[in-house]
Amino acid sequence: ATEQVIVADSACTGIDNIAEAITLLELNNWDLVAAINGVINDCCIFRMAPPATSSSSSSPPSSSSAFCPVLPSRHIVERQPRMLNFRVEYRQRTVEVVVEEGSAVGEIKHILETELQVPISQMQLKGWKSGDVSDVTVLRSLHLPKNNSLYVLTPDIAPTASTSQNSVLQESLNQNFLLVISHREAQRDYNLNFPGSRTIQEVKRNVSDLTNIPVRHQQWEGWPAAASDDSMTLAASGISYPCHHLSVCRRSSPANNQEPTEECADVHMVSDSEGDDFEDASEFGVDESEMFGMGSSTGCRKAALMPENSENESDALLHFTAEFSTRYGECHPVFFIGTLEAASQEAFYGKARDRKLLAIYLHNDESVLSNVFCSQMMCADSIVAYLSQNFITWAWDVTKEANKARLLTICTRHFGSVVAQTIRTYKTDQFPLLLIVMGKRTSNEVLNVIQGNTTVDELMMRLMGAMEIFSAQQQEDIKDEDEREAREMVKREQDEAYQLSLEADRKKREAQEREQAEQLRLQQIQKEADDEKEAIRLSLEHALPPEPAEEGGEPISKLRIRTPSGEFLVRRFLGSTKLQVLFDFVASKGYPWDDFKLLTTFPRRNITQLDPASSLLEAKLFPQETLFLEAKE
Repeated sequence: ATEQVIVADSACTGIDNIAEAITLLELNNWDLVAAINGVINDCCIFRMAPPATSSSSSSPPSSSSAFCPVLPSRHIVERQPRMLNFRVEYRQRTVEVVVEEGSAVGEIKHILETELQVPISQMQLKGWKSGDVSDVTVLRSLHLPKNNSLYVLTPDIAPTASTSQNSVLQESLNQNFLLVISHREAQRDYNLNFPGSRTIQEVKRNVSDLTNIPVRHQQWEGWPAAASDDSMTLAASGISYPCHHLSVCRRSSPANNQEPTEECADVHMVSDSEGDDFEDASEFGVDESEMFGMGSSTGCRKAALMPENSENESDALLHFTAEFSTRYGECHPVFFIGTLEAASQEAFYGKARDRKLLAIYLHNDESVLSNVFCSQMMCADSIVAYLSQNFITWAWDVTKEANKARLLTICTRHFGSVVAQTIRTYKTDQFPLLLIVMGKRTSNEVLNVIQGNTTVDELMMRLMGAMEIFSAQQQEDIKDEDEREAREMVKREQDEAYQLSLEADRKKREAQEREQAEQLRLQQIQKEADDEKEAIRLSLEHALPPEPAEEGGEPISKLRIRTPSGEFLVRRFLGSTKLQVLFDFVASKGYPWDDFKLLTTFPRRNITQLDPASSLLEAKLFPQETLFLEAKE
């Protein structure tokens, strides 16, 4: 009942090179039965392997004793050397080179020397996946796929005017292209950065890791018409710079809908090839478990939750969330996208009422508990709701040693070496871990470390226990914060009242200063006006003719002028004196005729309205007259 039918490829097909086997599978769309029938048209006769016994388990039978195929001699396949295709770009030219896998790198350069007329000593062959290689390196040791893209650099040869287009291409090889790839089945987008020197085949392999869609099953939309060869670089493919949009989905195939027969499910390939041949298989983008029918029940290899050596923690966590959703469904805790420091800030350093606990989920794919813990506990509705309401959940994948080392460094920086040492002591089969961290005034404290071997009820009880401790601390923090805010409010109100008082005093002082300044200005204006009037008065006084004597030959007019204050101004004038002289005399005494009018007593006359050029005799102010001054309205 436990016997299996084992088909050895080297015995059935005569092929013991894994690369040749992969080529046959590619030609037959990876249909194992069709590939075998393509080499062997007649059926192979297998002898059933004997049941495993205790003795057989200690000394496993050789391949010759496990089965005995019968092969007609006409079906023996003559193995041909594996040929590699190289597409080499140099300036404006592209050269196709085909060499055997056993050739050295220097043989490619010899061919290029003839085609490009470039000396080997001045030629640098770039684009190798493993970095720079020497001329004596054998191509087989590089584990290259069948189609490859390289480019030639000649730094010692100055480019001519005709190589401007190649300069643009060379510049494009060094540029980064942003590919926005829409995975239609998962309804999500991936933003991937690639240098222009990457090939389309390399892009498809990266997408295969993200989407779990093998390269041979990928169906693309959005590649330019010029991108007909997967070995072509992105710079030469004609995609848009700096951003290009693509979409990918799994190609539908009738073969995928067929249920595998029981015989096919039990057939496994057995190879006597060396381990290097299996490494060659990985270079073709083929998972060994897929190629030999030993994959998981889903039929595809699980992609890592987190890429190794990711430079940006946010990008790594975006990848983690996407892959977690793909594996376990959309119902899962909301993972914080950002650094652990940012997650701590979000959880611990807000208002006391808004603070939360920090849950750090540590995943390890090598633990047998991971799938059960994620699918049955982390994705349980009650756990998801409780974590979302009370926790900030941050996640990390420690499957890769580089990622684990990075996590320990982060934990040491934020929580101290004790927490990092605690994580380091846990074994792989104790993962996954859920660390519950509470923020305190002086330092953060790890309340609980929940291991993967738990149940939903136990997990919920431990989460609730952590919440009780946190709630008690939170109530104290809220009380302290309210008291502090009350004190700050009183102080703020006192400060505002003091500021208002200062502002009122300042405004009062400014008003007084403005009033004083205005008084000074008016006094200055008045002083200037008085000075001007005094200057005019003195000028008029000096310009007056001398007062004539009482006894003279000419007629004398004696005038008495009453001022508004009741005083009298008495002066003698010649009868021939002009009225203007009379007006100047009155003005020299401080009563300018512009402001005052000179009136006679009876009959009442306004002398200032008379012609200033007329004489006193003409004005009938002779031999004497009493006048009075009155201010003009």
